[in-house]
Amino acid sequence: MARLHFGHGSCVDSGGPGTARTKEGVSAGPLSCSGGGSSIPTVGDITQKGYEKKRSKLIGAYLPQPPRVDQALPPERRAPVTPASSTRYHRRRSSGSRDERYRSDVHTEAVQAALAKHKERKMAVPMPSKRRSLVVQTSMDAYTPPDTSSGSEDEGSVQGDSQGTPTSSQGSINMEHWISQAIHGSTTSTTSSSSTQSGGSGAAHRLADVMAQTHIENHSAPPDVTTYTSEHPIQVERPQGSTTSRTAPKYGNAELMETGDGVPVSSRVSAKIQQLVNTLKRPKRPPLREFFVDDFEELLEVQQPDPNQPKPEGAQMLAMRGEQLGVVTNWPPSLEAALQRWGTISPKAPCLTTMDTNGKPLYILTYGKLWTRSMKVAYNILHKLGTKQEPMVRPGDRVALVFPNNDPAASMVAFYGCLLAEVVPVPIEVPLTRKDAGSQQIGFLLGSCGVTVALTSDACHKGLPKSPTGEIPQFKGWPKLLWFVTESKHLSKPPRDWFPHIKDANNDTAYIEYKTCKDGSVLGVTVTRIALLTHCQALTQACGYTEAETIVNVLDFKKDVGLWHGILTSVMNMMHVISIPYSLMKVNPLSWIQKVCQYKAKVACVKSRDMHWALVAHRDQRDINLSSLRMLIVADGANPWSISSCDAFLNVFQSKGLRQEVICPCASSPEALTVAIRRPTDDSNQPPGRGVLSMHGLTYGVIRVDSEEKLSVLTVQDVGLVMPGAIMCSVKPDGIPQLCRTDEIGELCVCAIATGTSYYGLSGMTKNTFEVFPVTSSGAPVSEYPFVRTGLLGFVGPGGLVFVVGKMDGLMVVSGRRHNADDIVATALAVEPMKFVYRGRIAVFSVTVLHDERIVIVAEQRPDSTEEDSFQWMSRVLQAIDSIHQVGVYCLALVPANTLPKTPLGGIHLSETKQLFLEGSLHPCNVLMCPHTCVTNLPKPRQKQPEIGPASVMVGNLVSGKRIAQASGRDLGQIEDNDQARKFLFLSEVLQWRAQTTPDHVLYTLLNCRGTIASSLTCVQLHKRAEKIAVMLMERGHLQDGDHVALVYPPGIDLIAAFYGCLYAGCVPITVRPPHPQNIATTLPTVKMIVEVSRSACLMTTQLICKLLRSREAAAAVDVRAWPPILDTDDLPKKRPAQIYKPSNPDTLAYLDFSVSTTGMLAGVKMSHAATSAFCRSIKLQCELYPSREVAICLDPYCGLGFVLWCLCSVYSGHQSILIPPSELETNPALWLLAVSQYKVRDTFCSYSVMELCTKGLGSQTDSLKARGLDLSRVRTCVVVAEERPRIALTQSFSKLFKDLGLHPRAVSTSFGCRVNLAICLQGTSGPDPTTVYVDMRALRHDRVRLVERGSPHSLPLMESGKILPGVRIIIANPETKGPLGDSHLGEIWVHSAHNASGYFTIYGDESLQSDHFNSRLSFGDTQTVWARTGYLGFLRRTELTDANGERHDALYVVGALDEAMELRGMRYHPIDIETSVIRAHKSVTECAVFTWTNLLVVVVELDGSEQEALDLVPLVTNVVLEEHYLVVGVVVVVDIGVIPINSRGEKQRMHLRDGFLADQLDPIYVAYNM
Repeated sequence: MARLHFGHGSCVDSGGPGTARTKEGVSAGPLSCSGGGSSIPTVGDITQKGYEKKRSKLIGAYLPQPPRVDQALPPERRAPVTPASSTRYHRRRSSGSRDERYRSDVHTEAVQAALAKHKERKMAVPMPSKRRSLVVQTSMDAYTPPDTSSGSEDEGSVQGDSQGTPTSSQGSINMEHWISQAIHGSTTSTTSSSSTQSGGSGAAHRLADVMAQTHIENHSAPPDVTTYTSEHPIQVERPQGSTTSRTAPKYGNAELMETGDGVPVSSRVSAKIQQLVNTLKRPKRPPLREFFVDDFEELLEVQQPDPNQPKPEGAQMLAMRGEQLGVVTNWPPSLEAALQRWGTISPKAPCLTTMDTNGKPLYILTYGKLWTRSMKVAYNILHKLGTKQEPMVRPGDRVALVFPNNDPAASMVAFYGCLLAEVVPVPIEVPLTRKDAGSQQIGFLLGSCGVTVALTSDACHKGLPKSPTGEIPQFKGWPKLLWFVTESKHLSKPPRDWFPHIKDANNDTAYIEYKTCKDGSVLGVTVTRIALLTHCQALTQACGYTEAETIVNVLDFKKDVGLWHGILTSVMNMMHVISIPYSLMKVNPLSWIQKVCQYKAKVACVKSRDMHWALVAHRDQRDINLSSLRMLIVADGANPWSISSCDAFLNVFQSKGLRQEVICPCASSPEALTVAIRRPTDDSNQPPGRGVLSMHGLTYGVIRVDSEEKLSVLTVQDVGLVMPGAIMCSVKPDGIPQLCRTDEIGELCVCAIATGTSYYGLSGMTKNTFEVFPVTSSGAPVSEYPFVRTGLLGFVGPGGLVFVVGKMDGLMVVSGRRHNADDIVATALAVEPMKFVYRGRIAVFSVTVLHDERIVIVAEQRPDSTEEDSFQWMSRVLQAIDSIHQVGVYCLALVPANTLPKTPLGGIHLSETKQLFLEGSLHPCNVLMCPHTCVTNLPKPRQKQPEIGPASVMVGNLVSGKRIAQASGRDLGQIEDNDQARKFLFLSEVLQWRAQTTPDHVLYTLLNCRGTIASSLTCVQLHKRAEKIAVMLMERGHLQDGDHVALVYPPGIDLIAAFYGCLYAGCVPITVRPPHPQNIATTLPTVKMIVEVSRSACLMTTQLICKLLRSREAAAAVDVRAWPPILDTDDLPKKRPAQIYKPSNPDTLAYLDFSVSTTGMLAGVKMSHAATSAFCRSIKLQCELYPSREVAICLDPYCGLGFVLWCLCSVYSGHQSILIPPSELETNPALWLLAVSQYKVRDTFCSYSVMELCTKGLGSQTDSLKARGLDLSRVRTCVVVAEERPRIALTQSFSKLFKDLGLHPRAVSTSFGCRVNLAICLQGTSGPDPTTVYVDMRALRHDRVRLVERGSPHSLPLMESGKILPGVRIIIANPETKGPLGDSHLGEIWVHSAHNASGYFTIYGDESLQSDHFNSRLSFGDTQTVWARTGYLGFLRRTELTDANGERHDALYVVGALDEAMELRGMRYHPIDIETSVIRAHKSVTECAVFTWTNLLVVVVELDGSEQEALDLVPLVTNVVLEEHYLVVGVVVVVDIGVIPINSRGEKQRMHLRDGFLADQLDPIYVAYNM
């Protein structure tokens, strides 16, 4: 029978061995239950309507409804809770009865109700998809449960102990289920105790099922889009308010969904995106009105105060005085005097009893022993360290106390030894490893306190890490220490006449308590001897301590409440302390209760955690009797969730003699010591103070008792009264310390002798904290004495009761509202079921992104929870927090069990966790980010202004003195040069002329991968080969002049010969990259497409490729029967043609240039003979090419400028081209540079891919290359051939890297070409160096250029794209109005030149596009000139430099392609800018590509690292894009290296990537859908 336990509307079955999970109706819920093995069945197949019906039938009776509900819950049942009545049902809170408001399980119920409310709004959150290997790692066997050496502060996992308590006998699984009842509130616990014993009635069963049902339904799980089968239609939820309910298409059946471009896509990815889009369409919070200027027009919204926000209305508070500190006659004058008194008059009285891990008393320290041993320690510290003349430690010096938590006796002896020796003890944690979380900061504290000696115990000393020589190494960040063991046997006896100097308490420092701040730094709070004594007196008075009382202490005795009660005040009153070590609590959580019974203890000091554990471990133990307790001090009583532990604990143990008035929560802080404590009373009729505060009010710092919105309330308990002898007030948390009003939350400040006095060595911080003078509204100080800030937020309520609602350290200010980390944790803990995460292992902190704090929650996931479970829990936590706190969570991350950094007592080390999160080394196993919901301060989407007419723009420019942006290269007509080739109209004629005049001049040399010459061609050899090919085309191919021929050759000499062969035969050649033999399936279809689109009548190639095209693999990829005739040029005819074809008109077609653009469009352009010759002439002039020159070319020879340089220029200019196929660099990266050096080349051309290969591949080899004689000092131009914005980072790193090998930094430059004109700019040999400007990236998004200084925020460096070629004219035009633009304005680059292409070559003959791109005219100004539109945005800027012809130099800056740019929020973004930011975000991101899909920004990152790091990238990528681009990332896809496709020019093929992603072909490691 599964154990039933009701609580917060959930049913938890113990899932122990043999428990069959039988719950009818659960399968109907939209939870994907994991099947056996790997496959996960999808959403249950019940229809939505049937499902709703079944659900409402099941739970109708139990849900709060209109009046009808009274049939189920008669009003008279709403009596105050008593164990008897609460067994009946788990009741909902009713607004009617007052007493209910003060129950502490309110919070849990609120969460339930909030989730139920959300359910009506059904959120469909797409679940992230994860690669199997990643899921497997989070499986059970990959982890150990949280280890016992350092579990957590509020850790849930309690191991059964060896004594065979009921815990261990039932196995720890039951345990976990018990724990998962985040035991809150009163009813729940009573119910649990009673119904469990009765074995559960039928009603209970039914209710359990119903509750399970409501639970699953509370948040409708996202349809599991990761694994469909075709039968299940997916319900995509519509926003509320849309009346029609439309089912989304069944993506599983090939009913296709159209993409934005009308491309049908059938995939589960697009389904998830659709789901995400639909979710995001839901109405968000109301928009905000005002903006602040972020030094630019792009405005971030700034939160305006809500006009309806609650404001404090009460009168100004009065400072509260505690009772008088009554002076008792026999109180000792100092703590050492008390020790001396008890040590001499009652030496046998027990002082401290320590326990072993079995709970057996290990050792009893008597007052006599404490006194003698402390003296011995004091003597040895002062006289046995250093020499007589130079003692190491003198009175007033600081000494570290390093004792483990299970050895309080040794620590106590050492502490009192220090007090007697008048040295200052600094108790710290034992450094376990050299890199323990936070231990480095403790080292800084020791260093700043000037500590040189550490006292420790024998066992601890043995356990410290040692170096091979037996030395204790210096811990990271620690000063050099002398370790001194304080066990008696190691110490020498003090001489008879030696006696410690015991004086009355004074203002000397007694001890230093360490405190860890929010940012992880550690401060030391100094406490003087008088403060120490007064504090002990105040505690004695407040707690009514008397001599020889017994006190059980579970707390850490090194600091805080554990130290004050268990080490200091106890000695003042000669009390007996039973110390329970943390290690025993982990084995037996009931140990402290057992000790209270065993020793009939009067007082116990615990934390809520210890009460929670005791509840969890408690199984009706008969012999427990707590009636001896007069005071149960709850050390963290100020925590928002302590109230539920107190109530639940009281509920269960009331029957065991525990009285309600015994529970005494207290509030404390390192600075102010005990701030307030509830006094023990004998009057059981006086109920403790409760406040039910509106959470909404609290976020504005205002106290409103219970709000209309019953869900979001915080129930707080009082922490008693102000301490005796102290004054308390609350002041505004920021700004001047002004007194709060009575209904306002402020920071509590205390004025008393018993407080800390300073942060050691930090005078500035000390002044702000320990020397505060609160003022009234009129500015008058409240008191002449300074107050101490406690770091606690709260108020003084009626009757002088102190209430604490949070800590300053946990304060997160999100869009002007204050939230407390502890409250958020409490809400997360109340989300059922808790079985997916560990109760105490939740960290909440805020990170600043885009000028506001964003809330991050990190929790440890249990190893046995499935992906779906965790994801469901995460979604529900988000909703609960949204409903209750009205704040969005930015990121929720789950990490594997036991991986968060721990504090020494097992809590979570918050600042370290935050640090790991920010640097991307947290390694979560699940991440859910919600930037869409919580980032509300994005700039307003840009509204496109109506365009100003082009005429007005021009007039405006003239009036403001701005010139119209236009520029041109040198005028071809005026250049006098002895260019012999100019007299020929056609390249074929130039080749014939060269073959006659300089037959043996070498034109081409091809190198192989070893750098040796593979083949070469002289003028006459080329001419003869071309003739033979012409014959072959006419005779074997039967081609007519004007027929198109596809040349499918590897980069080399055959390609060149085939090209001129076509010209000799009058055919039109098209160069095509051959298919890749290892990758035929993807490369061959492109070949086929070009051949078809170009209408090639024949295909020429080598024998090898010929075989490849007809191979079996090729047949699998394309229809091989559809190839045109294939001619193999390895076997040429021996004869010459009768005549060489001469075209009739220079404007006829010379060749076709086909290229696939980055957007995946295949575009062919027509190059006429005239354009080809003009092109060659322009390059010859720009680069000063002559027959005596040698040029090294490492480019792909298939399109654009690469083809022209490889095949045409040498024939025109007569220079020798050294050809280096880029593919050869893969085997020998140094090939290109070695060739440049060996042939003493002055001019070389390469692509970005080649440059990147050299930068990455040769980065570490520059020295060895130098040794091999590599010398680049002769290079005067090294041009990167490109069709994009210059990649300045790459060219700069290349220049820097090879500077040592003689490369001049001025040599490296870029060129720019596009489809309409294959080369517009090319640096060339003369003229000024390329310039770089910095523009404001935010202005660019608005299509404006704003020049800024280097290094200013949001600046983007742009490098000039080379010098404009001779004969080329450029103008910048507005792409919409086609009007001319002014200098330094962003617009489309238009070009006019003799070597413009003459049009697109397409099957469709799309004339409008043709005329628009190739024959555009300005709408105003010079309307006669015909321009070609490049499709690129850029701007011209006149510089101060002069050109070769003495004119001022105009620089062209290319920003990016119009068709690549993304319109988001009305602004224009260039993918490369976002990608650059993302690559900088984390060291493991090697490459990145972004694209948009249905207005969502998708970021794909390549991960170079372990798959564990994949999820670390999600928050970092989201942060950086928000910070730098003001965009919310919709989807983050993490993939393996090499997944982002790159073309031969080294450009990313983002559209291919997009199609691959949508068609589910990327095999991503992780896909995160940001909410």
